[in-house]
This record gives sequence, structure tokens and C-alpha cells, in this order.
Amino acid sequence: MFIAFEGLDGSGGTTQIGLMEAALRRAGRGVCRTREPSDGPVGKLIRAELAGGVVGDAVFGMLFAADRRDHLDRVVLPALARGEVVLTDRYFLSSLAYQSQSLGLDRVWSFNAEFPAADAVVMLDLPPAECLRRVEARGGVRDRFETMDQLVRIGSAYEAAIARCGARGDRILRIDASGSPDEVHARVWSALWPA
Repeated sequence: MFIAFEGLDGSGGTTQIGLMEAALRRAGRGVCRTREPSDGPVGKLIRAELAGGVVGDAVFGMLFAADRRDHLDRVVLPALARGEVVLTDRYFLSSLAYQSQSLGLDRVWSFNAEFPAADAVVMLDLPPAECLRRVEARGGVRDRFETMDQLVRIGSAYEAAIARCGARGDRILRIDASGSPDEVHARVWSALWPA
């Protein structure tokens, strides 16, 4: 199973992937935990750009698509072939939400049209103000998307992306990301594997 975790910066995706990985391993499942941008060569370039690079928006969108192709070929598809559950911190919806700000939804969609949908997308819903509070609380260097204005715009873009992906039949699970990490994990688990 291929599961993508999505949401605004600060919504708890990385935390929830860690909790899901631990729970699946306790249940005896093989797990591949990964992320986008990936740890591959293109992903490393993207991470450097997020920290303050100079690549233009059109190039940035193409870099994410190139990283996704490499990530699928090098990590995701081999793990699925081994029978592992793949948990990725961001995937297709992130590109649509983040890059459509400057490139438009149709153009970003065209960069990513050939990529398979995840089996399930866990969309962690949290208001932008709470996301920003969490980002500020964790400290460290913030990237160019971690401002209130950006989070509000990206939240609106996520809604448009969810509508488009939902229309093609993607399984998108909207999860309330407020509360403790364990409370959110329980919601995610129940949505993915209802009793």
C-alpha cells in the first residue's frame, strides 16, 4: 500500500508518519518511510533551493516532477514490489498546492500527469494560524512557504487540488489534525483501516 501524508507546514505530517511507521512495524508489517523532496540528488537540490536558492518558479516545478520520477523509480516502486507499506511525507497534492501558486494548477498537473496516485492520501487539516504557531514553536530555519500569507494561500490551493484529485477518484482522507499526536494518530489509523 502506498500512503501519502499531506497538509500545510506545521500540520504534523512528519510526526504522524513516524507514529504510523512504528505502529505498522509493531504489527509485523514491512515499511518504507520516505519523503518529498526525496533524499536523492534532485531532492537535495530542491532542499537547498527551499532554504534560499535562486531557481525560478517554473524551473522549481519541473525539479519537483523530476525528483518525483526518480523517487518513484528508486524508492517507492521497488518497496511496493517487496510488499512493503510505503509512507511518504508529501507527494502529488503538495506539488499541486505549492507550485500552482505561481504556475497555475493546469501547468503543475501537466508536469505530474504520468505519476500514479497513492492508494490513500492522508490530508491533515489544521488552520493556518495553528500551523504557523507549531512552526514557530519548533524553531530552526523557516523555508519560504512558512509565513501566514503563504499558509493561507496554500490552504486554498490544497482545496482546489483535493477537488481535482477527488474528481479522478483519488482516495483522500481528511483528518482533523488538532489535539495530541496520539489522538491524531488514532484518527488516521481508523480512517485507513476501519474496524
